[in-house]
Amino acid sequence: MNKLAFLGPIGSYTNEAAINYNKNLELINCNSIPQVIEKVRTGLADEGILPIENSIEGPVTSTIDLLIQEPKLKIKTETVIAIKHCLLIKEPTELENIQYVYSHPQALSQCRNFLSSNLPKAKLIASLSTSNAVEEMKKSKVTSAAIANHKCASIYNVQIIATKISDNENNYTRFIVLSNIDNKQTGKDKTSICFDFPHDSPGILYMVLEKFAKRHINLTKIESRPSKTNLGNYIFLIDLEGHKDDEIINECFNEIKPLISMFKIFGSYPIFNMSNISKN
Repeated sequence: MNKLAFLGPIGSYTNEAAINYNKNLELINCNSIPQVIEKVRTGLADEGILPIENSIEGPVTSTIDLLIQEPKLKIKTETVIAIKHCLLIKEPTELENIQYVYSHPQALSQCRNFLSSNLPKAKLIASLSTSNAVEEMKKSKVTSAAIANHKCASIYNVQIIATKISDNENNYTRFIVLSNIDNKQTGKDKTSICFDFPHDSPGILYMVLEKFAKRHINLTKIESRPSKTNLGNYIFLIDLEGHKDDEIINECFNEIKPLISMFKIFGSYPIFNMSNISKN
């Protein structure tokens, strides 16, 4: 049976995404995003699944930065799940008695309005994952709560004190599956790339984007990350419609390469169908 590494523990949103992706895989629980990548890199897992983008908070920068540095692994596919945060407690209490709230930093940010309105005096404590937050909450010696999904209530034998606490109901997280290979052409694909420039000059980014525009290649996402070499130097990341083996995409890549210094293809993979998102 093939093995899939995920950011755990059991009950995390990445665990949910892993099951939605392929429930027949053997799941390997990892404590951090770098550990997921290391499991795949060393062959202890065949694939790894990681969060890369949230509809409210934007990119998961730790995943993106590791992708930029990763020399071999490719994005094989993507999946998206709806994020439905709940407030969990280990024993009955009133909201005003809660002193600590544990969760992943993104979950805390996504519930900012609820927390400020209902728990203004509670201390917010960052955890490695939402399920890890439940474990920490259970060990806490003061009255505490955790933000996680409703499945954690039964998994960890805790109670739900509030549901639908996200600031925005349209809360979705996109996950990528990493492997040693990406996918063949399907006719409805996406390719993720990154690049930087040897030096800064007026219009240099426009010259690259113009190569895509003149071929009517749709860019579905553009963002930048600091290069971590010098202040003001950036790496640009683009998601585009099409497969790297499509003639028009390959032609475009060959035309932009003389304009840039570093160029990397993260992978080509099928575009996720948003109608497949579970509403449960």
